[in-house]
Amino acid sequence: MICSSSLRLSGSGTGTRYSPSPPASSENSDESQSQVRRIKASPQLNRWSRARSIRSGRKLDRSAVSTESRDKSGSPVRSEPEIELSMSPKGDSRSGSSDDEKEVNGGKPIFMVSDGTGWTAEHAVNAALGQFDYCLVDRVCPVNTHLFSGIDDVEKLMEIVKQAAKEGAMVVYTLAEPSMAQFAKQACQHWGVASSDILGPITEAIAGHLGVSPSGLSRWAPERQKSPLSEEYFRRIEAIEFTIKQDDGALPRNLHMADIVLTGVSRSGKTPLSIYLAQKGYKVANVPIVMNIDLPNTLFEVNPEKVFALTINPVVLQSIRRARAKTLGMDGELKTNYCDMDYVKEELEYAGKIFAQNPVWPVIEVTSKAIEETAVIVLRLYHDRKNRCSMPRISKRY
Repeated sequence: MICSSSLRLSGSGTGTRYSPSPPASSENSDESQSQVRRIKASPQLNRWSRARSIRSGRKLDRSAVSTESRDKSGSPVRSEPEIELSMSPKGDSRSGSSDDEKEVNGGKPIFMVSDGTGWTAEHAVNAALGQFDYCLVDRVCPVNTHLFSGIDDVEKLMEIVKQAAKEGAMVVYTLAEPSMAQFAKQACQHWGVASSDILGPITEAIAGHLGVSPSGLSRWAPERQKSPLSEEYFRRIEAIEFTIKQDDGALPRNLHMADIVLTGVSRSGKTPLSIYLAQKGYKVANVPIVMNIDLPNTLFEVNPEKVFALTINPVVLQSIRRARAKTLGMDGELKTNYCDMDYVKEELEYAGKIFAQNPVWPVIEVTSKAIEETAVIVLRLYHDRKNRCSMPRISKRY
């Protein structure tokens, strides 16, 4: 663990350890303070540093980037460069001599460190950067973000923090293990690196609310992957199988078994939305509305709170149907009113009358929405009704 005074490296090779340095005597204090160890820089960190230099338009010093030596056969052998890492918080006079150790003028770096995939850190940083569009777009305050995923030991973390100190980077981390998160915090304070713990505060708040201690394990830790075939996995598989069998109005007698029932005219997005919801574990059935074809009685007998109606703009619907007809070869000699605007409008009006007769069904406008956006609305209403949340709605159309 990091001591408040200083740090030192002990050991050699891959077995390097970090431990608090003992107090120096008066006769060798100057020597211990100026002591600098040379260790090999990470090849990955060096590549990123060079890439940032190239993007910023700064000319690289090839002598500092790599050195070549020749083996006994005379073939050139590329060796990784060595950088000097000072054990003092600010380094010595030589620590800023290399181009790789200077802050890149092309943008302020932000290092995102995670013991898992880094998805949480990356999306949190991107969400925060969205508040600075006014200065990011016109390059007034450019930013370079770099993700370090799978950081599960102290040595890797120490190397990243030191590199951040050299480049003036900010470190944002999501480390589930409390000791690793504490180490990152102390290391950043020791070397004067700006840092932010994304996962720690919310984890502590939830732990206090639940009265339970967190596991301290990464989401992808081996200890949490003992049983990949969990109950949730089988529930999703069952939901997908059910949804596929119930597609396009098949087996209407099973509508009462569905969690969610979607209805709407042809090509209004019922099937892709059903499959998307099924992947989240919901059993979904969809029933098409076609003029001159009676709807199944079970659609009106099931709980109306789990039925959701989809509608779409007629111009957009006509365009989608034309593309569909062309795919099926229906745009040639075969004449059909499937794509005619008059028929499209008439069918939408027919569906609208059915929706009006069933006011409990929410009518969701899907014209300008992605499947994910429509799914969010469906699930929000589904859980609101299931949990009996009574929130006034401005309109029944979403």
